[in-house]
Amino acid sequence: MGNWLALLLLGFAASKTAAVEAPLVPAGPALLDDPVLCALVGEAMENRPELAEVRAQIRAEQERVPQAHTLPDPTLALGIQNDGFGSLQIGKMETSYLLMMASQTFPWAGKRGLRGEVAGLGKREAESDLQRALLSVAADVNRAYIDLLLVRDRIRLLARLESLWAQSEGLARVRYESGETAQSDLLRAQLQRNRLRQQRWALEAEEHRRVAVLNRLRGHTLTDPIATTRTLADLPDPALSDPAQAVNVALAASPELKKAMLVGDQADRRVELASRERWPDVTVSAGLMPRGGNFPLMWQAGVAINLPIWSAQKQSRVMAENRARGESARDGAEAIRQLLRQRVYERQAVLGSLLEANHLYRSGLLVQSEATVSSTLAQYQVGRVTFASVLEALAGYLSDLNGFLDSVAATQKIVIAEQEISLEAPGGSTGGSGGAAMPGAGATSSASSLGRTVGSSQDGDSSGASMSRM
Repeated sequence: MGNWLALLLLGFAASKTAAVEAPLVPAGPALLDDPVLCALVGEAMENRPELAEVRAQIRAEQERVPQAHTLPDPTLALGIQNDGFGSLQIGKMETSYLLMMASQTFPWAGKRGLRGEVAGLGKREAESDLQRALLSVAADVNRAYIDLLLVRDRIRLLARLESLWAQSEGLARVRYESGETAQSDLLRAQLQRNRLRQQRWALEAEEHRRVAVLNRLRGHTLTDPIATTRTLADLPDPALSDPAQAVNVALAASPELKKAMLVGDQADRRVELASRERWPDVTVSAGLMPRGGNFPLMWQAGVAINLPIWSAQKQSRVMAENRARGESARDGAEAIRQLLRQRVYERQAVLGSLLEANHLYRSGLLVQSEATVSSTLAQYQVGRVTFASVLEALAGYLSDLNGFLDSVAATQKIVIAEQEISLEAPGGSTGGSGGAAMPGAGATSSASSLGRTVGSSQDGDSSGASMSRM
């Protein structure tokens, strides 16, 4: 998995902003060359409103940086001094004059630089939010695409199953018409074919829902068609990466960890700034006082400083506050590091288990299951087994095929979660695709429930599960 991990360093160049973009999550290694998925991810990157929202936040934070570096606004004062209230005495009395005074405050050395650093760190925190949003949006599209491939594979599987049931019904009809079996065998086969029609309707509805999810993610009309050319069954399995290497990559690229570290750095800069705030700012002023008449022009200049005599209640408290915030951020960063390590090792363990299962399916289980169905149908044709055996073989075959599809889908979703640098536990949901981020036990449960659907025709019970639950 080293190749796709390296792709995490690639950036997505958005046409609507000049801000530095975060890395873009590629598709899983088996889907890197899928033009449909690449187009879907590209459209999502252009159209998702949450990405536009975070980019706007970055622009807002960027605008704060020059504000922090700028001097305070100068002050202009206009006034008049007059002797008495009877009339204006300017030009008549020596102590009557107009006043024009300008002043400028200069912060103590280092204050403006530290304020700019604090604002710049705020911008970098917003960029970490954008990185997380990009990772999540791309992962949501990837998961939704896997879900769409999965439901379409199940539709194809249902068509294959319908063909097998048609063959079983034909055998049951021949044997019934020749008096070799009871009418119940034919009725059970016909009943199951009708149940499969119900399942097809449910699967088609699920397909429409999956298409709507992808269209929402890419900003299209929900009913726009999405053509796919890949199947889950044909996707090659990824290779297990070295856990230590995967941990290092996750620690280096995690947006949550970067943001926690930036919050700590920002708190440290605030502590330094509060320490500098104990030093007074300097205000320089100058003014002119025209007196009119033959009186000479008067002028005035001065320097003033503020006296931070309440620093024990103000700046010292600010320093203590931000030391605590920095400690909290560093503790939070360490918690994220520990959780990232745990999630990487969990995903590697689950991925290893799924790869073993996929190999077992491909190397023998599916072949053996299909051979069992063919053998059972042949034996039923000559009267060596009952129709219940045919039902059992078909149920097992269907369960194995569904289990294989679920296992392949779960494998791809684990790879997607690792690329996303997800903090979710295996089996958790990150939202957006309408499905689990990494379904683990779902493969067994959905396959067994569908197997029970087929097997229930042995005793005439109605179907309690449908293929739409896979």
